[in-house]
Amino acid sequence: MRSFSRREFLNQSRAGTLLAVGGLTLATAPGVAQQQPQKQEQKPRPSRKPQASRPRLDPAQVQQFVAAAHRDLDQVRRMWEQQPALVNATWDWGAGDWETALGGAAHTGRKEIALFLLEKGARLDVFAAAMLGKLDVVRAAVAAFPGIVQVPGPHRIPLIDHARAGKEDAVEVLKFLESLKPA
Repeated sequence: MRSFSRREFLNQSRAGTLLAVGGLTLATAPGVAQQQPQKQEQKPRPSRKPQASRPRLDPAQVQQFVAAAHRDLDQVRRMWEQQPALVNATWDWGAGDWETALGGAAHTGRKEIALFLLEKGARLDVFAAAMLGKLDVVRAAVAAFPGIVQVPGPHRIPLIDHARAGKEDAVEVLKFLESLKPA
């Protein structure tokens, strides 16, 4: 049995502890093979900070755009041409009643306005899909999240009323949503 000096004992003890905990060894530990820690390549994360160089949209303009989408395609076009970022802007009518222009077009059955907004990059939601008669989208949303049928849209308007607003284009969506009602 070999005797160790205090220094050798401490070096051996540190190496053993590191091996047990992290798979590393100390370069100073006698008789222990050196292991290089493997570096994991980290991908840079996109910054989540708001960009200071991008000014906020004028709130009055956002409100006017969302309101126009309820009724006036020509005004929506003119405003979009002046400020394309309005396409996904959201207005709070109060008490958390947030609405986009697409949301306004959807519950009023303004298919031509909704299609214009979608063509310009508006984010499709299940309420607009219901009004537009996109049965595959509505079925997929209901399959993934059955409770979505009870989630109110802008102005607390239910999904089924968005389908009703779509008239003949949304007949199949309306039938599907009516079939989900408890007897």
